[in-house]
Amino acid sequence: MRLAIFENIMTPGGHEVDFDRIIVEEFQKLGHEVSFYVPEDFVFSMDYKVPVKRLKGKTVTYTGVKGLKKLLYSVKREWNRQSWYKQLYEEARNGQVDAIIVPTSTYRYLRALAKNVFKDSPVPVIFILHGINPGESPKFMAAARDLLQYKNIKPVVLTFSKDIFGEKLDNINMIYPPTYTPRDIEYVPQVEKKEILTIGFFGQYRREKKLEDFLEVYINGTYTRPVKLMVQGATMHPEDSADFERIIKKYSGREDIEFLHKGLIGAQWQEKISEIDALLLPYSAKRYLYHWGGMLFTAIGFKKPVVTSDDMNPEVFELFHIGETFASGNLTELKRVLEDFVNGFDANVEIYKDALDKASEEFSPEMFAKRVEAIIKA
Repeated sequence: MRLAIFENIMTPGGHEVDFDRIIVEEFQKLGHEVSFYVPEDFVFSMDYKVPVKRLKGKTVTYTGVKGLKKLLYSVKREWNRQSWYKQLYEEARNGQVDAIIVPTSTYRYLRALAKNVFKDSPVPVIFILHGINPGESPKFMAAARDLLQYKNIKPVVLTFSKDIFGEKLDNINMIYPPTYTPRDIEYVPQVEKKEILTIGFFGQYRREKKLEDFLEVYINGTYTRPVKLMVQGATMHPEDSADFERIIKKYSGREDIEFLHKGLIGAQWQEKISEIDALLLPYSAKRYLYHWGGMLFTAIGFKKPVVTSDDMNPEVFELFHIGETFASGNLTELKRVLEDFVNGFDANVEIYKDALDKASEEFSPEMFAKRVEAIIKA
């Protein structure tokens, strides 16, 4: 099968980049040919080593844009999307591809499709949505309902539920998201006892993650064993960068905390994750009830036990005891749970190891690709 990935979201790194890589490499393992279709000015953050076809029309970003200008940019983005859809339709109609995946979609992608000839695509088109929150749900369901008669249009929601807030349509497919696994380094995951337990706070730094609150909890904890904290953060906006630098300066005198203010990608990212023994995801945000957590699925893929708030994909913890959770936003409980996790790590090693083995198999990239392949072929 000749699989086309239509990517129009440019990002300097992060889980979006690795998500595309999962699709490329796992579908290649299944014996398929993979290529990218992107806007004419699209810049890749990594070389996926597959053919790339440029579509007419440039990307439109809202970064730093406000007011009327943002509205105009929105209109321009929609205009370009309609053009890209028409070009993709022609590629499918001319027999250039056998299936198309849009790796990061929203209800807006489906709503725009209803006005375009692309809805009549002669080949399956997979629109992947990385979760649906309550506010989006009515708009998503309405857009999906409008596309029910178009059998090759297949919305796929990455979720742990069997329906969308009690609703289900025949054209909506729901599957588990994939884990992020080490792909560029020699690494055999091991959950094992360590003389010094190294725990990591990793990922894109955003103020909503309340890193400073967590650091205060960490330094005031009572630990009965040696422990070290590694804090890595990549920043996208100047205000986030300045805030992170302020925090680094504030805690720079502590020998048990190491900071890295740097975006990591590929082997560098994988090396840093592999060097720690457990991951801390203490940030609380309701969106994680509906959208899968990239760092949580990195932890599972690298087989790292976690401490996280109970609004981080709670269904995962109902299935697998891969770490410990605390009541979202409750710093007193976070302190207790973190202390228990650190001090009891050696005693719970086998429990975490068994759960991570099972979770990493259930959510593996291989299983993800097979599930998407089955939807394409259905």
